[in-house]
Amino acid sequence: MSASETGSPAWPGARSGSGSTVSVLVAVAIVVADMVGVGVFTSLGFQVKDIPSGFSILMLWTIGGIVALCGVFSYGELGAMFPRSSGEYNFLGRAYHPGFGFVAGWVSATVGFAAPVALAAMAFGEYGKSVVPDASPLALAIGVVWLVSLVQLTGLKHSSNFQLIATILKVLLIVAFLVCGFAIGTAQPVSFAPSASDFTHIVSAPFAISLVFVMYSFSGWNAATYIIGEVRSPERNVPRAMLIGTLIVLVLYVALNAVFLHTAPIDKLAGQLDVARISGSYIFGEFGGRIVGAMICFGLISSISAMMWIGPRVMMTMGEDMPVLRVFARRSDGGAPAYAILFQLTVASLLLFTRSFEAVLEFIQFSLLFCSFFTVLAVIKLRITRPDLPRPYRAWGYPVTPLIFLLVTGFMMYHLLSEQPLRSFLSLLIMFSGLLIYAVFRKRADQVPAVAAGRE
Repeated sequence: MSASETGSPAWPGARSGSGSTVSVLVAVAIVVADMVGVGVFTSLGFQVKDIPSGFSILMLWTIGGIVALCGVFSYGELGAMFPRSSGEYNFLGRAYHPGFGFVAGWVSATVGFAAPVALAAMAFGEYGKSVVPDASPLALAIGVVWLVSLVQLTGLKHSSNFQLIATILKVLLIVAFLVCGFAIGTAQPVSFAPSASDFTHIVSAPFAISLVFVMYSFSGWNAATYIIGEVRSPERNVPRAMLIGTLIVLVLYVALNAVFLHTAPIDKLAGQLDVARISGSYIFGEFGGRIVGAMICFGLISSISAMMWIGPRVMMTMGEDMPVLRVFARRSDGGAPAYAILFQLTVASLLLFTRSFEAVLEFIQFSLLFCSFFTVLAVIKLRITRPDLPRPYRAWGYPVTPLIFLLVTGFMMYHLLSEQPLRSFLSLLIMFSGLLIYAVFRKRADQVPAVAAGRE
Protein backbone atom coordinates (compact mmCIF):
# COMPACT_ATOMS: atom_id res chain seq x y z
CA MET A 1 0.00 0.00 0.00
CA SER A 2 1.50 3.32 -1.01
CA ALA A 3 1.44 6.45 1.09
CA SER A 4 -0.93 8.12 -1.32
CA GLU A 5 -3.45 5.35 -0.83
CA THR A 6 -4.01 6.39 2.77
CA GLY A 7 -4.73 9.99 1.89
CA SER A 8 -1.65 11.19 3.83
CA PRO A 9 1.19 12.72 1.81
CA ALA A 10 4.69 11.37 2.18
CA TRP A 11 3.77 8.86 4.87
CA PRO A 12 5.99 5.77 4.97
CA GLY A 13 4.62 2.26 4.69
CA ALA A 14 4.93 -0.53 7.24
CA ARG A 15 8.44 -1.46 8.29
CA SER A 16 9.49 -4.68 9.80
CA GLY A 17 12.28 -3.21 11.91
CA SER A 18 14.30 -6.00 13.45
CA GLY A 19 11.68 -8.62 12.60
CA SER A 20 8.45 -9.80 14.16
CA THR A 21 9.55 -11.83 17.17
CA VAL A 22 7.05 -10.97 19.92
CA SER A 23 4.44 -13.68 20.58
CA VAL A 24 0.79 -12.96 21.26
CA LEU A 25 1.34 -14.09 24.87
CA VAL A 26 4.02 -11.44 25.42
CA ALA A 27 1.82 -8.83 23.72
CA VAL A 28 -0.99 -9.72 26.14
CA ALA A 29 1.48 -9.39 29.02
CA ILE A 30 2.43 -5.90 27.85
CA VAL A 31 -1.23 -4.84 27.71
CA VAL A 32 -1.98 -6.23 31.19
CA ALA A 33 1.20 -4.80 32.70
CA ASP A 34 0.65 -1.35 31.20
CA MET A 35 -2.95 -1.20 32.45
CA VAL A 36 -2.60 -2.48 36.02
CA GLY A 37 -0.77 0.18 37.99
CA VAL A 38 -1.71 1.82 41.29
CA GLY A 39 -5.04 3.31 40.17
CA VAL A 40 -7.20 0.33 41.07
CA PHE A 41 -5.53 0.11 44.50
CA THR A 42 -6.19 3.74 45.40
CA SER A 43 -9.37 5.10 43.77
CA LEU A 44 -12.17 3.21 45.55
CA GLY A 45 -11.99 5.40 48.67
CA PHE A 46 -13.10 8.47 46.73
CA GLN A 47 -15.81 6.58 44.85
CA VAL A 48 -17.62 5.16 47.89
CA LYS A 49 -17.94 8.63 49.44
CA ASP A 50 -20.73 9.43 46.96
CA ILE A 51 -21.61 5.92 45.72
CA PRO A 52 -22.05 3.77 48.88
CA SER A 53 -23.36 0.76 46.96
CA GLY A 54 -21.53 -2.46 46.19
CA PHE A 55 -23.49 -3.11 43.01
CA SER A 56 -23.04 0.44 41.69
CA ILE A 57 -19.28 0.35 42.33
CA LEU A 58 -18.90 -2.92 40.43
CA MET A 59 -21.04 -1.50 37.62
CA LEU A 60 -18.77 1.54 37.52
CA TRP A 61 -15.71 -0.61 36.88
CA THR A 62 -17.58 -2.87 34.48
CA ILE A 63 -18.72 0.09 32.39
CA GLY A 64 -15.16 1.41 32.37
CA GLY A 65 -13.96 -1.92 31.03
CA ILE A 66 -16.67 -1.99 28.36
CA VAL A 67 -15.67 1.48 27.16
CA ALA A 68 -12.04 0.34 27.01
CA LEU A 69 -13.14 -2.65 24.93
CA CYS A 70 -14.89 -0.27 22.54
CA GLY A 71 -11.54 1.45 22.07
CA VAL A 72 -9.83 -1.91 21.59
CA PHE A 73 -12.11 -2.82 18.67
CA SER A 74 -11.36 0.45 16.85
CA TYR A 75 -7.61 0.37 17.48
CA GLY A 76 -7.60 -3.27 16.39
CA GLU A 77 -9.02 -2.33 12.99
CA LEU A 78 -6.44 0.42 12.50
CA GLY A 79 -3.59 -1.78 13.72
CA ALA A 80 -4.49 -4.51 11.24
CA MET A 81 -4.78 -1.95 8.43
CA PHE A 82 -1.53 -0.15 9.23
CA PRO A 83 0.80 -2.66 10.97
CA ARG A 84 3.58 -0.37 12.08
CA SER A 85 4.81 0.38 15.62
CA SER A 86 4.14 3.69 17.41
CA GLY A 87 0.38 3.76 18.06
CA GLU A 88 -1.29 7.12 17.50
CA TYR A 89 1.75 8.51 15.67
CA ASN A 90 1.15 5.94 12.94
CA PHE A 91 -2.66 5.98 12.94
CA LEU A 92 -3.22 9.74 12.99
CA GLY A 93 -0.50 10.32 10.41
CA ARG A 94 -2.14 7.90 8.01
CA ALA A 95 -5.76 8.83 8.63
CA TYR A 96 -5.35 12.63 8.69
CA HIS A 97 -1.91 14.14 8.05
CA PRO A 98 1.70 13.38 9.04
CA GLY A 99 1.72 16.59 11.06
CA PHE A 100 -1.11 15.32 13.26
CA GLY A 101 0.75 12.06 13.73
CA PHE A 102 3.91 13.93 14.69
CA VAL A 103 2.01 15.91 17.35
CA ALA A 104 0.81 12.65 18.94
CA GLY A 105 4.28 11.16 18.65
CA TRP A 106 5.87 14.28 20.13
CA VAL A 107 3.68 14.07 23.24
CA SER A 108 4.25 10.31 23.65
CA ALA A 109 7.97 10.28 22.91
CA THR A 110 8.88 13.20 25.18
CA VAL A 111 6.76 12.92 28.32
CA GLY A 112 3.73 10.76 27.45
CA PHE A 113 5.47 7.63 28.70
CA ALA A 114 8.34 9.09 30.72
CA ALA A 115 5.98 10.81 33.19
CA PRO A 116 3.92 7.65 33.92
CA VAL A 117 7.19 5.72 34.26
CA ALA A 118 8.38 8.25 36.85
CA LEU A 119 5.05 8.15 38.69
CA ALA A 120 5.02 4.33 38.79
CA ALA A 121 8.65 4.30 39.93
CA MET A 122 7.94 6.77 42.73
CA ALA A 123 4.97 4.64 43.80
CA PHE A 124 7.34 1.67 43.80
CA GLY A 125 9.63 3.62 46.09
CA GLU A 126 6.85 4.59 48.49
CA TYR A 127 5.39 1.08 48.70
CA GLY A 128 8.92 -0.32 48.88
CA LYS A 129 9.31 1.38 52.27
CA SER A 130 6.89 -1.16 53.70
CA VAL A 131 9.32 -3.90 52.64
CA VAL A 132 12.61 -2.04 53.24
CA PRO A 133 11.77 0.63 55.87
CA ASP A 134 15.16 2.36 55.83
CA ALA A 135 15.38 2.71 52.04
CA SER A 136 15.00 6.04 50.29
CA PRO A 137 11.90 6.10 48.04
CA LEU A 138 13.78 8.17 45.44
CA ALA A 139 16.71 5.74 45.44
CA LEU A 140 14.33 2.80 44.99
CA ALA A 141 12.54 4.64 42.19
CA ILE A 142 15.73 5.48 40.31
CA GLY A 143 17.04 1.96 40.86
CA VAL A 144 13.99 0.18 39.43
CA VAL A 145 13.85 2.42 36.34
CA TRP A 146 17.53 1.88 35.57
CA LEU A 147 17.30 -1.86 36.22
CA VAL A 148 14.33 -2.28 33.90
CA SER A 149 16.01 -0.10 31.26
CA LEU A 150 19.12 -2.27 31.33
CA VAL A 151 16.93 -5.31 30.68
CA GLN A 152 15.33 -3.52 27.74
CA LEU A 153 18.75 -2.64 26.32
CA THR A 154 19.75 -6.32 26.23
CA GLY A 155 17.35 -6.91 23.36
CA LEU A 156 13.93 -8.25 22.44
CA LYS A 157 14.51 -11.82 23.60
CA HIS A 158 15.50 -10.94 27.15
CA SER A 159 12.96 -8.13 27.49
CA SER A 160 10.18 -10.45 26.25
CA ASN A 161 11.06 -13.11 28.81
CA PHE A 162 11.36 -10.53 31.59
CA GLN A 163 8.02 -8.93 30.69
CA LEU A 164 6.21 -12.25 30.55
CA ILE A 165 7.58 -13.51 33.88
CA ALA A 166 7.00 -10.19 35.67
CA THR A 167 3.42 -9.92 34.42
CA ILE A 168 2.55 -13.52 35.27
CA LEU A 169 3.92 -12.94 38.77
CA LYS A 170 1.82 -9.77 39.07
CA VAL A 171 -1.38 -11.57 38.06
CA LEU A 172 -0.65 -14.52 40.36
CA LEU A 173 -0.09 -12.20 43.32
CA ILE A 174 -3.36 -10.39 42.65
CA VAL A 175 -5.22 -13.68 42.31
CA ALA A 176 -3.68 -14.89 45.59
CA PHE A 177 -4.84 -11.67 47.28
CA LEU A 178 -8.34 -12.19 45.88
CA VAL A 179 -8.50 -15.79 47.09
CA CYS A 180 -7.32 -14.82 50.56
CA GLY A 181 -9.80 -11.95 50.70
CA PHE A 182 -12.81 -14.12 49.93
CA ALA A 183 -11.54 -17.16 51.86
CA ILE A 184 -10.27 -15.71 55.13
CA GLY A 185 -11.53 -12.11 55.13
CA THR A 186 -14.42 -11.22 57.41
CA ALA A 187 -17.46 -10.44 55.30
CA GLN A 188 -18.83 -6.92 55.67
CA PRO A 189 -22.53 -6.00 55.45
CA VAL A 190 -22.35 -4.96 51.79
CA SER A 191 -24.59 -6.30 49.04
CA PHE A 192 -23.56 -6.76 45.42
CA ALA A 193 -27.14 -7.42 44.31
CA PRO A 194 -28.96 -4.55 42.56
CA SER A 195 -31.45 -2.48 44.51
CA ALA A 196 -33.89 0.31 43.72
CA SER A 197 -31.39 3.00 44.77
CA ASP A 198 -28.69 1.78 42.38
CA PHE A 199 -30.35 3.36 39.35
CA THR A 200 -30.13 6.74 41.09
CA HIS A 201 -26.44 6.20 41.78
CA ILE A 202 -25.66 5.12 38.21
CA VAL A 203 -27.27 8.18 36.59
CA SER A 204 -25.78 10.61 39.14
CA ALA A 205 -23.05 13.18 38.53
CA PRO A 206 -20.62 11.50 41.00
CA PHE A 207 -20.92 8.27 38.99
CA ALA A 208 -20.03 10.07 35.76
CA ILE A 209 -17.09 11.87 37.39
CA SER A 210 -15.87 8.64 38.97
CA LEU A 211 -15.99 7.02 35.53
CA VAL A 212 -13.38 9.54 34.37
CA PHE A 213 -10.92 8.26 36.96
CA VAL A 214 -11.88 4.64 36.29
CA MET A 215 -11.02 5.18 32.62
CA TYR A 216 -7.59 6.45 33.66
CA SER A 217 -7.10 3.15 35.51
CA PHE A 218 -8.00 1.31 32.29
CA SER A 219 -5.58 3.35 30.17
CA GLY A 220 -2.97 1.17 28.52
CA TRP A 221 -5.39 -1.12 26.68
CA ASN A 222 -3.83 0.10 23.42
CA ALA A 223 -0.27 -0.82 24.46
CA ALA A 224 0.14 -3.53 21.82
CA THR A 225 -0.31 -0.99 19.00
CA TYR A 226 3.00 0.64 19.96
CA ILE A 227 4.94 -2.55 19.14
CA ILE A 228 2.98 -3.79 16.11
CA GLY A 229 6.14 -4.09 14.02
CA GLU A 230 7.62 -6.56 16.52
CA VAL A 231 4.55 -8.79 16.91
CA ARG A 232 4.18 -11.99 14.90
CA SER A 233 1.22 -11.88 12.49
CA PRO A 234 0.18 -8.44 13.79
CA GLU A 235 -3.02 -8.28 11.70
CA ARG A 236 -4.39 -11.12 13.82
CA ASN A 237 -2.39 -11.03 17.05
CA VAL A 238 -2.49 -7.32 17.95
CA PRO A 239 -6.31 -7.10 18.11
CA ARG A 240 -6.33 -10.44 19.92
CA ALA A 241 -3.72 -9.30 22.47
CA MET A 242 -5.60 -6.08 23.26
CA LEU A 243 -8.90 -7.94 23.61
CA ILE A 244 -7.55 -10.71 25.86
CA GLY A 245 -5.48 -8.30 27.95
CA THR A 246 -8.37 -5.89 28.50
CA LEU A 247 -10.75 -8.70 29.44
CA ILE A 248 -8.22 -10.03 31.99
CA VAL A 249 -7.85 -6.59 33.54
CA LEU A 250 -11.61 -6.02 33.57
CA VAL A 251 -12.11 -9.22 35.59
CA LEU A 252 -9.22 -8.35 37.95
CA TYR A 253 -10.48 -4.81 38.54
CA VAL A 254 -14.05 -5.87 39.32
CA ALA A 255 -12.82 -8.68 41.59
CA LEU A 256 -10.37 -6.40 43.44
CA ASN A 257 -13.02 -3.81 44.20
CA ALA A 258 -15.35 -6.57 45.33
CA VAL A 259 -12.68 -7.84 47.74
CA PHE A 260 -12.00 -4.35 49.09
CA LEU A 261 -15.70 -3.88 49.82
CA HIS A 262 -16.13 -7.44 51.10
CA THR A 263 -13.29 -7.23 53.63
CA ALA A 264 -13.26 -3.62 54.90
CA PRO A 265 -16.12 -1.41 56.19
CA ILE A 266 -17.19 1.27 53.73
CA ASP A 267 -16.81 4.01 56.34
CA LYS A 268 -13.16 2.99 56.82
CA LEU A 269 -12.53 3.12 53.06
CA ALA A 270 -14.35 6.39 52.33
CA GLY A 271 -11.97 9.21 51.50
CA GLN A 272 -8.87 7.05 51.91
CA LEU A 273 -6.13 6.70 49.29
CA ASP A 274 -4.56 3.41 50.40
CA VAL A 275 -7.67 1.23 50.24
CA ALA A 276 -5.61 -1.85 49.36
CA ARG A 277 -3.57 -1.50 52.55
CA ILE A 278 -6.75 -1.04 54.62
CA SER A 279 -8.28 -4.14 53.06
CA GLY A 280 -5.02 -6.03 53.59
CA SER A 281 -4.98 -5.14 57.28
CA TYR A 282 -8.47 -6.63 57.69
CA ILE A 283 -7.43 -9.78 55.79
CA PHE A 284 -3.92 -10.42 57.14
CA GLY A 285 -3.85 -8.43 60.38
CA GLU A 286 -1.02 -6.09 61.36
CA PHE A 287 1.26 -7.36 58.59
CA GLY A 288 -1.38 -6.69 55.96
CA GLY A 289 0.11 -3.37 54.91
CA ARG A 290 3.53 -4.92 54.33
CA ILE A 291 2.05 -7.80 52.32
CA VAL A 292 0.01 -5.45 50.13
CA GLY A 293 3.01 -3.14 49.71
CA ALA A 294 5.14 -6.01 48.47
CA MET A 295 2.39 -7.13 46.08
CA ILE A 296 2.05 -3.67 44.56
CA CYS A 297 5.84 -3.30 44.28
CA PHE A 298 6.18 -6.51 42.30
CA GLY A 299 3.28 -5.44 40.12
CA LEU A 300 4.79 -2.03 39.39
CA ILE A 301 7.98 -3.63 38.06
CA SER A 302 6.06 -5.13 35.15
CA SER A 303 4.23 -1.82 34.56
CA ILE A 304 7.49 0.12 34.36
CA SER A 305 8.96 -2.55 32.10
CA ALA A 306 6.00 -2.32 29.70
CA MET A 307 6.22 1.47 29.46
CA MET A 308 10.01 1.37 29.04
CA TRP A 309 9.42 -1.04 26.17
CA ILE A 310 6.60 0.63 24.24
CA GLY A 311 7.47 4.30 24.78
CA PRO A 312 10.84 4.25 22.95
CA ARG A 313 9.18 2.58 19.93
CA VAL A 314 7.42 5.87 19.22
CA MET A 315 10.71 7.76 19.08
CA MET A 316 12.24 4.91 17.07
CA THR A 317 9.53 5.12 14.40
CA MET A 318 9.74 8.90 14.30
CA GLY A 319 13.48 8.50 13.76
CA GLU A 320 12.78 6.30 10.74
CA ASP A 321 10.73 9.11 9.20
CA MET A 322 12.59 12.27 10.24
CA PRO A 323 16.27 12.60 9.25
CA VAL A 324 17.00 14.88 12.22
CA LEU A 325 15.83 12.10 14.59
CA ARG A 326 17.50 9.27 12.68
CA VAL A 327 19.79 8.33 15.59
CA PHE A 328 16.77 7.11 17.59
CA ALA A 329 15.92 4.58 14.87
CA ARG A 330 19.17 2.69 15.41
CA ARG A 331 18.81 -0.76 16.95
CA SER A 332 21.27 -2.86 18.90
CA ASP A 333 22.26 -6.34 17.79
CA GLY A 334 19.48 -7.64 20.03
CA GLY A 335 16.86 -5.52 18.27
CA ALA A 336 16.47 -2.85 20.97
CA PRO A 337 16.22 0.85 19.97
CA ALA A 338 19.06 1.70 22.33
CA TYR A 339 19.20 5.48 21.86
CA ALA A 340 15.42 5.81 22.15
CA ILE A 341 15.45 3.78 25.38
CA LEU A 342 18.27 5.92 26.79
CA PHE A 343 16.36 9.06 25.84
CA GLN A 344 13.24 7.96 27.72
CA LEU A 345 15.38 6.82 30.65
CA THR A 346 17.00 10.27 30.82
CA VAL A 347 13.66 12.10 30.74
CA ALA A 348 12.13 9.80 33.37
CA SER A 349 15.17 10.23 35.63
CA LEU A 350 15.01 14.03 35.32
CA LEU A 351 11.33 13.99 36.18
CA LEU A 352 12.08 11.87 39.25
CA PHE A 353 14.90 14.13 40.46
CA THR A 354 12.88 17.31 39.94
CA ARG A 355 9.66 15.73 41.32
CA SER A 356 7.78 17.26 38.37
CA PHE A 357 6.22 14.08 36.98
CA GLU A 358 2.83 14.61 38.66
CA ALA A 359 2.52 18.10 37.19
CA VAL A 360 3.52 16.83 33.74
CA LEU A 361 0.95 14.04 33.94
CA GLU A 362 -1.77 16.54 34.81
CA PHE A 363 -0.78 18.76 31.88
CA ILE A 364 -0.73 16.01 29.23
CA GLN A 365 -3.97 14.22 30.16
CA PHE A 366 -6.04 16.32 27.78
CA SER A 367 -3.56 15.74 24.94
CA LEU A 368 -3.64 11.97 25.41
CA LEU A 369 -7.45 11.92 25.41
CA PHE A 370 -7.50 14.22 22.37
CA CYS A 371 -5.28 11.85 20.39
CA SER A 372 -7.27 8.77 21.42
CA PHE A 373 -10.52 10.51 20.46
CA PHE A 374 -9.35 11.31 16.95
CA THR A 375 -7.76 7.89 16.52
CA VAL A 376 -11.09 6.16 17.09
CA LEU A 377 -12.83 8.81 14.97
CA ALA A 378 -10.41 7.82 12.20
CA VAL A 379 -12.07 4.40 11.98
CA ILE A 380 -15.35 6.08 11.03
CA LYS A 381 -13.60 8.56 8.73
CA LEU A 382 -11.76 5.85 6.80
CA ARG A 383 -14.85 3.64 6.55
CA ILE A 384 -16.55 6.56 4.76
CA THR A 385 -13.69 8.04 2.73
CA ARG A 386 -11.65 4.90 1.99
CA PRO A 387 -13.94 1.87 2.02
CA ASP A 388 -11.58 0.19 -0.49
CA LEU A 389 -8.67 -0.11 1.95
CA PRO A 390 -7.91 -3.70 3.08
CA ARG A 391 -9.25 -4.41 6.57
CA PRO A 392 -7.91 -7.75 7.87
CA TYR A 393 -9.80 -7.06 11.10
CA ARG A 394 -13.00 -5.04 11.31
CA ALA A 395 -14.12 -3.34 14.51
CA TRP A 396 -16.74 -5.42 16.27
CA GLY A 397 -20.04 -3.64 16.82
CA TYR A 398 -19.28 -0.82 14.36
CA PRO A 399 -20.51 1.94 14.44
CA VAL A 400 -21.94 1.58 17.96
CA THR A 401 -18.68 0.69 19.72
CA PRO A 402 -16.65 3.61 18.28
CA LEU A 403 -19.49 6.00 19.11
CA ILE A 404 -19.63 4.78 22.73
CA PHE A 405 -15.90 5.38 23.09
CA LEU A 406 -16.16 8.82 21.48
CA LEU A 407 -19.03 9.87 23.74
CA VAL A 408 -17.23 8.85 26.94
CA THR A 409 -13.89 10.29 25.83
CA GLY A 410 -15.63 13.49 24.73
CA PHE A 411 -17.22 13.75 28.18
CA MET A 412 -13.80 13.27 29.81
CA MET A 413 -12.31 16.07 27.70
CA TYR A 414 -15.25 18.32 28.56
CA HIS A 415 -14.75 17.51 32.25
CA LEU A 416 -11.05 18.45 32.04
CA LEU A 417 -11.81 21.66 30.14
CA SER A 418 -14.43 22.76 32.67
CA GLU A 419 -12.66 21.61 35.83
CA GLN A 420 -9.03 22.25 34.83
CA PRO A 421 -9.07 24.90 32.06
CA LEU A 422 -5.50 26.11 32.64
CA ARG A 423 -4.03 22.59 32.56
CA SER A 424 -6.04 21.75 29.47
CA PHE A 425 -4.81 24.92 27.78
CA LEU A 426 -1.21 24.05 28.65
CA SER A 427 -1.82 20.58 27.24
CA LEU A 428 -2.94 22.15 23.97
CA LEU A 429 0.18 24.33 24.00
CA ILE A 430 2.34 21.20 24.25
CA MET A 431 0.58 19.84 21.18
CA PHE A 432 0.99 23.15 19.35
CA SER A 433 4.71 23.15 20.14
CA GLY A 434 4.91 19.70 18.53
CA LEU A 435 3.22 21.08 15.42
CA LEU A 436 5.73 23.94 15.22
CA ILE A 437 8.64 21.53 15.59
CA TYR A 438 7.19 19.35 12.84
CA ALA A 439 6.96 22.37 10.54
CA VAL A 440 10.61 23.26 11.21
CA PHE A 441 11.81 19.68 10.71
CA ARG A 442 9.74 19.34 7.54
CA LYS A 443 11.10 22.57 6.11
CA ARG A 444 14.68 21.48 6.75
CA ALA A 445 14.02 18.10 5.17
CA ASP A 446 12.62 19.79 2.06
CA GLN A 447 15.58 22.19 1.86
CA VAL A 448 18.24 19.46 1.88
CA PRO A 449 17.31 17.98 -1.53
CA ALA A 450 17.02 21.49 -2.99
CA VAL A 451 20.51 22.44 -1.78
CA ALA A 452 21.93 19.16 -3.08
CA ALA A 453 20.30 19.73 -6.48
CA GLY A 454 21.76 23.24 -6.65
CA ARG A 455 25.27 21.95 -6.02
CA GLU A 456 24.94 19.42 -8.82
